[in-house]
Amino acid sequence: MTTNADDVWRLLGELIEAQKETERLLKEQSQESDSRSETLRERRFREQSQESDSRSETLRERRFRETERIIKQQNEKLNQELGKLGNRLGEFVEWQVRPAVVQLFQKRGIAVNEFHGDLSVKRFGEALEIDLLVVNSDQAILVEVKSKLSQTDIDEHLERLEKFKRLMPRYSDVKAMGAVAGMVVPEEVARYGYRHGLFVLAQSGDSVVILNDDKFRPRQW
Repeated sequence: MTTNADDVWRLLGELIEAQKETERLLKEQSQESDSRSETLRERRFREQSQESDSRSETLRERRFRETERIIKQQNEKLNQELGKLGNRLGEFVEWQVRPAVVQLFQKRGIAVNEFHGDLSVKRFGEALEIDLLVVNSDQAILVEVKSKLSQTDIDEHLERLEKFKRLMPRYSDVKAMGAVAGMVVPEEVARYGYRHGLFVLAQSGDSVVILNDDKFRPRQW
């Protein structure tokens, strides 16, 4: 069989078309494979991500529970310490301030002779609470007692003194004075109370002393 030029060109054309078709099919297969691979990777990524999220969530929950446990322990310890501090404050008032307060002011030339503790008054929509009230016929000293005295405590006591006679009118004719006492009294707080005309009492060993010097002149309300 003879093969002329036209047959050669025809066969060559068919070969080229066949090659193109093969390339097209290979490309489609590659794309399909890539698509399947991408889908598989995405699925694996999602699964890994979900697994990671699950592990992360479990870790967060574990850390959260541990944090809650620590906070609970700290709160319990804090409440215990506050309870102890409250007991110490009660003892400080009961065994040191109350027995000494009348004599301390008498030594300062203020002839008070009785005291009243834990007074509470409500009048005109206002309230007033006094830890210790030391009085005689024409003088009264309002004593505020704290475990650790602060400037805020002094400011609040000054406000208490401003409304004392208004809410307790039976003392309207007395000369009212103020005092603050603390188991712990920082030096700057003691100076602050002094400058505002208050007696400052502090624990010293097994007793209570007045920190104000002899030059001090108490403010009167």
